[in-house]
Amino acid sequence: MFYLIYGFLYLVSLLPFWVLYRISDFAYVLIYYVFGYRKEVVMANLTLAFPEKNYEEKKLIAKKFYRNFTDNFIEIIKLLSISKKQLQKRFAGEAYNINEYYSTGRNVQVHLGHFFNWEYANLSMGLKIKYRLLVVYMPITNAAMDKVFYKMRSRFHSKLIAATSYLKEFRQYRRERFSLVFVYDQSAGNTEQAYWLPFFGKLTPFVTGPEKSAHLNNTIVFYAKFEKVKRGHYHVKFIEINNDVKKLPEGGLTRQMIKYLEANVKEQPEIYLWTHRRWKHEYDPSRHRAL
Repeated sequence: MFYLIYGFLYLVSLLPFWVLYRISDFAYVLIYYVFGYRKEVVMANLTLAFPEKNYEEKKLIAKKFYRNFTDNFIEIIKLLSISKKQLQKRFAGEAYNINEYYSTGRNVQVHLGHFFNWEYANLSMGLKIKYRLLVVYMPITNAAMDKVFYKMRSRFHSKLIAATSYLKEFRQYRRERFSLVFVYDQSAGNTEQAYWLPFFGKLTPFVTGPEKSAHLNNTIVFYAKFEKVKRGHYHVKFIEINNDVKKLPEGGLTRQMIKYLEANVKEQPEIYLWTHRRWKHEYDPSRHRAL
């Protein structure tokens, strides 16, 4: 099944971008106007995040989001065959402030949210950062699709570490020079162990692993701020969040990250992944810990 899926998607990826974007345009009409995929979830999320906006303003964000949503998947398929030169042109940005630390002996962590196109970021960062790039990812349930994504995500220097077996897989790299990459706004599987912190004014569970990793490895932490410049073209800016995490209280690093995440969302809300139910869990003071 893997070879069948991979072979078909690879052939599709060879199509020029202008053809792929026509496919995306058609998919947008189907997903938004015909099937209305998760429109209720998207609008509910936008209402919670932007209570000051009226319905028409939120609807406009939603329509722009769905266009980016279908573009995102088309662009992911293109990553199966894209060249390094073409990828660097379409996902621009430098990592000088990260690479400056390489000679100091300190390792780094890079945190990012589900902004389009985070899959471009994965491959592109492997070409920009001097460190061995270790990307923590959530495996896909379907084994064949997981293998397709693994092959695509590891094309350019990235080493993937499954979140489900993180401690075991990361052990072999602890003594190397590394840059750990976490998609920080993953839904917390265990809400009782999560950090409950305000996200757009509502207590929200955040995974604890990235912060614990930063403390354990004494890493310098960066936030990857995404910007969509135009269709198919993105820019990333690496912002240093903290270079002495041991001085922070529990949850302090996560709180700092949320500040940058919120600002990034507010700047370009249409490039954030609104179809996932980020606020699906309700805070229960008898079971959860608010920091």
